[in-house]
Amino acid sequence: MKLLLSSLIIIGILYPISESAKSGGGGRSRGVRGRSRVYTGRMPILIPNRNSASTGYYENKDGARIIKASHFELDYMLGRKITFFCMAQGFPRPEITWFKDGIELYHHKFFQVHEWPIGNDTMKSKMEIDPATQKDAGYYECQADNQYAVDRRGFRTDYVMISY
Repeated sequence: MKLLLSSLIIIGILYPISESAKSGGGGRSRGVRGRSRVYTGRMPILIPNRNSASTGYYENKDGARIIKASHFELDYMLGRKITFFCMAQGFPRPEITWFKDGIELYHHKFFQVHEWPIGNDTMKSKMEIDPATQKDAGYYECQADNQYAVDRRGFRTDYVMISY
């Protein structure tokens, strides 16, 4: 147990413990005048220490990183166009792949991806669905990857119906 705790960094130690919890009792503790005390706070987040090899991998200066992307939530009207944007940087230039609900999207007649390489290290990608149907609602992701790293951004979308 000591070895495990010594190999972790503890962040956010703002988790107060009530007197009843310390003594093993459950529920809220009672104050002097019978008022209940509610303890709030954050749970500690444990992050493993990284050695130099993993730091070199996760923080590689040439790794693929998404530098611009669409907003994370979009409501669309049925029959209109859905457009998502993603721009990534890295060396070698990253490839961008689009996913819907965790499954890679492939070209079909209502789905198009346009890509623009910029310099030696940047790729710009735009994904369009036109016309949009009810089936197009879901969680979309763009994934940028090269030999050093993978980065992802997600976008949730749902349709709206306007009635007159």
